[in-house]
Amino acid sequence: MVIIAVNAGSSSLKLQLVDATAGREQQLAHALVQRIGGAATITVEARKQSARRETRDVPDHAAALAAVLAAFREMGLPEPEAAGHRIVHGGSRFTAPTRIDDEVIAALTALQELAPLHNAPGVAALEACRQAFGEGLPMVAVFDTAFHATLPEVAYHYALPHDLVERHGIRRYGFHGISYAYVVTRYAELAERAREAVNMIVLHLGNGASIAAIRGGRSVDTSMGFTPLEGLVMGTRSGDLDPAILGVLAQREGVGVAEVERWLNERSGLLGLSGSSDMRDLLTSAKTDARARMAVDVFCYRARKYIGAYLAVLGGVDALVFTGGIGEHAAPVRAAICEGLQWAGIRVDPSANDAASGDARIGVPTAPVDTWVIATDEERMIARETRSVLEDGRG
Repeated sequence: MVIIAVNAGSSSLKLQLVDATAGREQQLAHALVQRIGGAATITVEARKQSARRETRDVPDHAAALAAVLAAFREMGLPEPEAAGHRIVHGGSRFTAPTRIDDEVIAALTALQELAPLHNAPGVAALEACRQAFGEGLPMVAVFDTAFHATLPEVAYHYALPHDLVERHGIRRYGFHGISYAYVVTRYAELAERAREAVNMIVLHLGNGASIAAIRGGRSVDTSMGFTPLEGLVMGTRSGDLDPAILGVLAQREGVGVAEVERWLNERSGLLGLSGSSDMRDLLTSAKTDARARMAVDVFCYRARKYIGAYLAVLGGVDALVFTGGIGEHAAPVRAAICEGLQWAGIRVDPSANDAASGDARIGVPTAPVDTWVIATDEERMIARETRSVLEDGRG
């Protein structure tokens, strides 16, 4: 079964064309459209063909999808038999991959307020796919929150009035679940262990960042909560803070709470600390720029603190894994996060850490905790889940 896996961001679109046939899964092509809404960069690569790259006006996700599909066809690639879509927030209703129909689209649209930066683009890409292929193409929604449906009550409850929690569905959901599902499965393959036997901590570090505690291959705690704002310091998001700050800023700045929440999502995190949300720039300027250095230090400190907490939650781990754009490519960040965790059996090999590319062990081989970098592949996981729903009836 050939599946197009669609991963939409607020101004980007990532796609993979995957032969998802069980036992011989392979990527046929992948594409990335960046800066949708203006002069966008479109990059398309297929197996055994030269990469194509162009810049042109791409007003919306429908135009981005159309441009990529046109390139796929010019390259002689097969037409997809199904589509899988990443949807960030599934709420309490969607706890497994779900075949898409009109009722599901309506429910996903209603959930947009819980993840405004992410669910809206996901639904836009879904509708663009329907426009491109018609309603005859089977489509499946794969949810970032679904992986964390296994959180125990003690981990997902907020200490809020019970009637408000029940009325408004307030709980901790967790995110980056598609990435976590892929990384847990991939680590089990690399370690030659059953997924159900793996206890590990995974850090997904990128512009959005989170950490998850995994017991027996299942999520038992994670740093993001009701929305993707909670937890670690991120590119533009604050992560954990005293909730009273919202009221204080609203009163003193003379704005509504919604505006303060926008600041926490769009003006905070690394950007708020330093003026830049790009970890690559911050690492370059940290030696001479005190604000850049502080941003990197706060980012790493918060991650290290969560590792300590999750070691306590799990009672020790087999593995610590880094993934995501920063997790995979920023060796100094990995080293700083692990600094001082030798007591817990986490010992990084500096040479292996600096040289890591793709999937690589960066820990000292004899250390009690197996420390790795694993390159996540959310699109491949979306294709797997889509095939499972359509062929096996799971989800």
